[in-house]
Amino acid sequence: MKVTLTTDGATVEAHDLGPLLGLKPAEVPEKMRLGEITSQSEEGADEDAGRTRLTFWYGGFRIRITCDQDGNVVKTSRTAATNRH
Repeated sequence: MKVTLTTDGATVEAHDLGPLLGLKPAEVPEKMRLGEITSQSEEGADEDAGRTRLTFWYGGFRIRITCDQDGNVVKTSRTAATNRH
């Protein structure tokens, strides 16, 4: 899995994100448009400088993907969490 980083933000392909959310990749874009999947992007500071953390909420879960400055995923996690709307 790789994250595409641009000056406009970060992108994760649906075929990578879908399975983490328990969805078929084809379901991801529509659920994002409907606001059923919400997300947040954060840039690292201090010892995390050069890293980006993407967080997605869906279906009672929070998925976190952390990548380095080249978009290489260095950590993923999935935990139970309240959906963010």
